[in-house]
Order: sequence, then structure tokens, then C-alpha cells
Amino acid sequence: MENQNNVTEFVFMGLWGNKQMELLFFFWFLLCYLAILMGNFIILLTITCSHLIEEPMYYFLCHLSLMDLCYTSTVVPRLLRDLGATRRNISYNNCMTQLFAAHLLAGVEIFILVSMAFDRYVAIVKPLHYTVLMNRQRCNMLIFTAWAVGFWHSIALLLMVLNLPFCGPNQIDHYVCDVKPLLKLVCRDIRVVSILVIANSGMVAVVIFLVLVASYILILYNLRTRSSAGRRKALSTCSSHIMVVVLFFVPCIYIYVLPAGSENKDKEISVFYTVIAPMLNPLIYTLRNTEMKTAMRKVWSKMAHSNFQ
Repeated sequence: MENQNNVTEFVFMGLWGNKQMELLFFFWFLLCYLAILMGNFIILLTITCSHLIEEPMYYFLCHLSLMDLCYTSTVVPRLLRDLGATRRNISYNNCMTQLFAAHLLAGVEIFILVSMAFDRYVAIVKPLHYTVLMNRQRCNMLIFTAWAVGFWHSIALLLMVLNLPFCGPNQIDHYVCDVKPLLKLVCRDIRVVSILVIANSGMVAVVIFLVLVASYILILYNLRTRSSAGRRKALSTCSSHIMVVVLFFVPCIYIYVLPAGSENKDKEISVFYTVIAPMLNPLIYTLRNTEMKTAMRKVWSKMAHSNFQ
């Protein structure tokens, strides 16, 4: 049977049906987006303008902040526009573009988190080999791998969705073009496609999350041999990483492990990794990190001094 596609645009149903609630949340999401832009921009500026860029952990953190900025910018500006609009339409092509971009950037972010865990594992478990194993060439290779895996994941999802027939309803029960709400609009049996989506997104997220949890358990186990000062510093760094991993992965797993037809709170839960996690990441990595706070003070004082001259 040929895939028929009579849909040229989709209409978002949004997060809430209440107009007064949506106006209130427009200002809340606007403040969140400004906080995301400011927080991640400060991290990028601090790391790139200081000696921290030479350290693998901060090199990865710099890329993580860039991904947070890019990822939220594929979702939040349109969400803000739709919260203030009467008609929340998006063309078919723009919807596919948003689907691809969001999954590409989220996929890259996931593997940057894996790289950060690998970096901490080597630093704590194999400290004598750290400078050899985590040289700049290796770090660049890990970032390239993150982009390659993210691209593979997102192109597989995109090709899957492009081959699906949309021949009737066009109302997406969401605020973003994502694979699961789109599957509900397909006019054919979606059981096989739903299993493929769970395998591509849900099970991959579960496996990576378990690997990350196992790596941090090994790190914590190896901290027993460290001095109390070294243990405190490593615990502070690792606890920040663990908080970010949990904030990102737990909502992702909840959403993508369940099949597309099931009734759940997907769009509400997705706010955690589209808005809340990118907003909290800069706070988690700066408030709990003495090196970042010291570098921030130096960079800002240097900038203030150069402005006065």
C-alpha cells in the first residue's frame, strides 16, 4: 500500500487548555528561557576565557552548555509563540525539521554526559594514566562520536516518520513535534513502528542510564582509598554529574519506554528535560564547584577591568 500524506500542517494542542493558565505560563517559560540563555552563556564564557578549557571535564561541560542552548532554542521559542497565539500551526516540513533537530541535539547531549562520566572514571580510578587517556585528541574524538551517534539516532527516527501516512487528523497533543504524539495521528497500524521507537529511544536511554549509574557506583567505590579532602572534592563533582544525569534521563525513560498509544503525562513530563534540566544545569555545575566560581570571578573582574581602561 502506498503511503498517503494529505496533511500539509499540524496544529499543537499545547500544554493546557485554560487561556489564563497559558498566559501565566508564558511569563514563567519566558523567565526560564532567559535563565537558560544567561546561565549557559556564563558557563561558555567562563570556560572559554579561562584555563579551564584545557581540562577535559570543563571542555565537555562547555559542549554540554552549548547543547542545552541549542536544544532549548529548538523548542522553547515556538512554545512561547504558541502560548500567546490563537492558532498554533506548524507546517509538515517545519515539524519534521524540529523533530530531527531536537533528537539530534538531545542525542549529542546524552553522549556528552557519557563522555563526562568516562572522564571522571579515568580521573578517579586510573589517575596515573589520566593525562594520557584524556588528551585533547581523545576528547575531540568523543565529541565527534557524540555527534555521529546523535545523527544516526535522529536520522533513523526521521526516516521512520517520513515513511508514515498522515491522511486525516492533524492535531498534535503536545507543544513540540515529537515521534510519539505524531504516531497517534498515523492512519495505519503502528505496533511495529512503536516497538522500533521504544528500541531506538526508550531502550537506548535505559541502557545508557544503567551504564552511567554503574560507572558512578564504581567511582564512589574507588573513592574509599582517597584522602578525606580528595574524597570530598570528587564527591562534589560526581554528585553534580549524577544530579544532571537523573534530571535528564528519568523523564526521557518514562516517556520513550511506554508505547505510543498509552495514556500518560508525556507533554507535562517532557518539560523536565526541555526546560527545567537545561535551566538547572548551570546552577548545579557552578554553585557546587569551587574551580568554576573562582574562574568566574577572575573572568568577570578581568572584563570589568578592561572596560574601565
